[in-house]
Amino acid sequence: MRTDIEDIVRAVSAASDLDDVLEIIVRRVGAFLPIDACRVYLTDVEGGRLVLMGSSGVSPTSAGSARAARHSGLPDLVAERREMVVLADARTHPRYVAPPETGDGRYRAFLGMPLIHFHRVLGVLAAWKAHSPFDRDEVTFFITIAAQLARVIHQAAAVGEVRRLLSGAAPEEGFIQGAQAAAGLAIGTAALVDPLANLESVPDRRSQDVVAEEKAFRAAVTAAQRELQSAGARLTDILPREVRELFDVYSMLLGSEDLVHSTIERIRAGNWAPGAWRDTIAEHARSFDQLDDPYLRARGEDIREIGRRILLHLESDIQAPRLYPERCILVGDSISITEIGGVPLGRLAGIVSRHGSALSHSTILARAIGIPAVVSLPSLPIADLEGRTIAVDGDQGRIFVQPSLAVLDAFERRIGQQAALTERLVALRDLPAETPDGVRVPLHANIGFTSDTEAARSSEAEGVGLYRTEYQFLLRETFPVEDEQYEVYRQLLQAFTPMPVTIRTLDVGGDKILPYFPMEEDNPFLGCRGIRFSLEHPEILMIQLRAMLRANAGLGNLQVLFPMVARIGELDEALELLVRAHRELLDEGQETAMPRTGVMIEIPSAVFLTKALAERVDFVSVGSNDLAQYILAVDRNNEQVATPYDSLHPAVLNAIHKITLDAHERSRRVTVCGELAGDPAGALVLLGMGVDAFSVSPASLSRVKLVIRTFTVEQARTLLETALEKEDELSVHRLLNAALEEAGVLGAGTVS
Repeated sequence: MRTDIEDIVRAVSAASDLDDVLEIIVRRVGAFLPIDACRVYLTDVEGGRLVLMGSSGVSPTSAGSARAARHSGLPDLVAERREMVVLADARTHPRYVAPPETGDGRYRAFLGMPLIHFHRVLGVLAAWKAHSPFDRDEVTFFITIAAQLARVIHQAAAVGEVRRLLSGAAPEEGFIQGAQAAAGLAIGTAALVDPLANLESVPDRRSQDVVAEEKAFRAAVTAAQRELQSAGARLTDILPREVRELFDVYSMLLGSEDLVHSTIERIRAGNWAPGAWRDTIAEHARSFDQLDDPYLRARGEDIREIGRRILLHLESDIQAPRLYPERCILVGDSISITEIGGVPLGRLAGIVSRHGSALSHSTILARAIGIPAVVSLPSLPIADLEGRTIAVDGDQGRIFVQPSLAVLDAFERRIGQQAALTERLVALRDLPAETPDGVRVPLHANIGFTSDTEAARSSEAEGVGLYRTEYQFLLRETFPVEDEQYEVYRQLLQAFTPMPVTIRTLDVGGDKILPYFPMEEDNPFLGCRGIRFSLEHPEILMIQLRAMLRANAGLGNLQVLFPMVARIGELDEALELLVRAHRELLDEGQETAMPRTGVMIEIPSAVFLTKALAERVDFVSVGSNDLAQYILAVDRNNEQVATPYDSLHPAVLNAIHKITLDAHERSRRVTVCGELAGDPAGALVLLGMGVDAFSVSPASLSRVKLVIRTFTVEQARTLLETALEKEDELSVHRLLNAALEEAGVLGAGTVS
């Protein structure tokens, strides 16, 4: 049975359009099961009725024409109940209606399964038998196949919706939903990126001339580096230094000794250059794909982009010059920073990518140059979009293909509103984050690399609220030694002195596995991660603590933060190691001073231990991302269970409110450093809680400052009290966004 199901799903997934999908379903299911008729009904979104779209065992002309009234038949009963219906003799059921295409009652047994995707009933898969009832194996097969087909039908329907938009048959305000990657709005003409070489399609081939293959590979690397440098040079004058460095990073990766040497070894082992390069890229990208941390997982996309760029040069030495429209919406399966840099200045208006994430270097570049971007549109038929008008809504993660005049007017209106909002944000740059009733709320920056320093300083951050040291460990082949860590920490502390810099101790485990220190765990997210890993390996933690204390000499702005603490004993042990590192350095005659210390509360048990934890440290930091994940038991990177508003869930807000009250009772300051603090709605509710400082990405700082300067503490507190009474996160989101819109902080609403 499993093989048959896999064959059907594979055939359906390869179908060209929705009609083919439905035809394959009814034909293959009907062939596998001893049934007399198989039908697929799809929900008519506009009319709310089921429409017969595919059938076997009846006249094919009936498909699409049998529009039954709601609640008027067994398929409608299945959709209404959202559950399986099995009947030995359907004719005796009060909801039975003889199929209009036959007009008789020869069908006795009925089996129906709803096709549900993301809580929405897409349709119903139904089967009929004239004589014997359905047995257990047949029912099991039906349950299994229906659950898998819903996803495929959803994707095929999305492709069909785009083509309806292109033909003008869809509703005027129809849009395709993706993921927000870079905020902003744009209207322009779609231009497909040059099709990159397909790494996955490269076959194995024995090399006939190892020297020639190696020479061709090195030449391709050099050509790709020159191309990248040329693209970066065109953007030099409009990018901040830390974003310009992305081109240097890519150029370095293109010539990475690790990538190059691994490929050369494979060539010398007998594989031709494209095959050797394919295997090298696959090996390196896979190590990032296995990580759950979204920033690090996005590095796998970067590796693949590099791989395709080199392969393109391996396969062709000549590239035709490219012409771009005046208002170019760059569209592709994936889009590299080279392709972004290749569009002439002033012409690039927006980016639309079938794949990618908000943390890829391409979208980081898009945000830096103020270009809206929407990604994660797997059903988008990009081949149909060349030359079409596209409106990109980077705020909502939507695109409108061939938009109506009404949509275009709405976009133009919102673009004007956002321009006015941008002027407001620029005017706030040199002003403090202070409420109208005189309460100062320091805004700090979250950073992961020392190259982020300039962005944080230029955003007027009042220090670093979270420096993630794990990136220094994860992007290496070996542990960084004490002197290497010291250099990084010293540079960071000096850049912000005398402002505080909070450096978090190594936070690996779970999704962040050190490539040179693998761990096998059945459930790594509940395993040896964060402070547990560091205490399990105190020799590693001691090196890091010594490096931090040495870097703080003569500066005094270091704050040490311990992550993922679940027990009092864990914090006590970590603090003892810090004291020991301090004593060792003094014994060695080195200048050092004990820094301020903090505990990160991101595990439910720590919420209830806040008072005891706060007594042992100088401040408390709330990691709202992981706290929401553990309280709600959802993987925040899994779109099937997570929502964009999880951090606004009343349970999460109540937990943060309790943390704040308990820490303040012990006279300890509270900082929130998760995504909640960087979201205007989140910042508003945190202000009402009395959170002492926010730590956000540099790009979010000005918008958060606007919230703080717009609302009094009393106004925010009143909204908090109402929010805590809500029963779900969407209600909280609507409450807070309504207040933000009324105050003019959001700048613009949605198009539809």
